[in-house]
Amino acid sequence: MARHDVYFNIPQRALGKADVEFQVKRDGTVLGTLAVSNGSIVWFPRGTSYGYKMGWAKFDELMQKEA
Repeated sequence: MARHDVYFNIPQRALGKADVEFQVKRDGTVLGTLAVSNGSIVWFPRGTSYGYKMGWAKFDELMQKEA
């Protein structure tokens, strides 16, 4: 079974003004970064500068359907 590691950085300012970023690794290799904000989440795959953005309502719907 693969081992997953998740690391995060919290900016030194109010959370409402800044995203919280989680770096996700599998077996020591970066899978990507998840940016969490008040309005949405954005998944940035490894080695990319673009992200896949999803609002919280859509995320809730997806999780209830797929999880």
